[in-house]
Amino acid sequence: MSATLLAVVLSLFSAVAYAGAAVTQERLAARTTDSGVLRLLGRGAWWWSVGLNAGAALLHVAALKYGTLTLVQPLGALTLVAAVPLGARLAGRRVTPVEWRGTALTLIGLSAVLVTASGPAPDDVLSLPQALAVTGATATLIGVLARPGARPGLRHASASGFASGVASALTQTVTVAATDRTGPLFSVPVIVVALLVAAFAAGGLLLSQTAYKGGLGAPLAVVTLANPIAAVVIGLTLLGEQLQGGVAGLLLAGAGGAVAAWGVVTLSRSTRDAGPAPVPVPVSGVVDEEHPVAAVLALEPDSAAYEPSMLPRQPKPGHLTSL
Repeated sequence: MSATLLAVVLSLFSAVAYAGAAVTQERLAARTTDSGVLRLLGRGAWWWSVGLNAGAALLHVAALKYGTLTLVQPLGALTLVAAVPLGARLAGRRVTPVEWRGTALTLIGLSAVLVTASGPAPDDVLSLPQALAVTGATATLIGVLARPGARPGLRHASASGFASGVASALTQTVTVAATDRTGPLFSVPVIVVALLVAAFAAGGLLLSQTAYKGGLGAPLAVVTLANPIAAVVIGLTLLGEQLQGGVAGLLLAGAGGAVAAWGVVTLSRSTRDAGPAPVPVPVSGVVDEEHPVAAVLALEPDSAAYEPSMLPRQPKPGHLTSL
């Protein structure tokens, strides 16, 4: 199996795992009426979602080992595509025409990107000065975007996407450098870059939670699109990655990216057709009140039917409850 095909397969499984984890968390939030962390630790569904998230992250790291940033990062939009049929099935509904249209556009666009971005397994990594320079530039940009002002949702969403994209670029550097047998496994540059990965990953998560407070449609699309843009820029400018086909390949990749972006925006707006819904039940420590993937699925926490599984059954007249 070629490195490109392996990276695509790993990215696909990662997307399915991320989508499954998001849907599991949302349905758990809808069925839980208390916010006790200890009680959540005793729920099998919660541990199942944790395992899915961890597995998805490991699959994404493995994909970055075998595929370039220009290939792997755009495939992150497959999470939305995989979530549509999964969420519809679990919610007991059919996939809407809007979701089918968004899915088709995203797949068509990603197919064009896949053709032009395919290439050998990555072997170049960011040097420590390059990693620090990228870190400084990104931190400055995030500071500008996160400043108080109008439309904080879109600006915070952009900052979150850039932070996550840079985290993936740094992750690829750590992965390739750590698996290169010519150097020490725990060298100073690898450790420093690994710490930067943790910082940007955590920052991206916090920024996304802030961005979604004012609504999910537009911020979700911005996060999904800003992530691969940041990673692709780093790959093309610092890691020597190239698109196949010269000028024609560049035009095809641009057109594919635009079509995929259209599909992502369509998916992120699909919940607007679902109509108003009751206020969801928040669960501390599991998910935010509204999850981005759940928004695409029209699977807000209220969409799953409430199941009072934690309440005892009421006895029938003339019968005593068992102790």
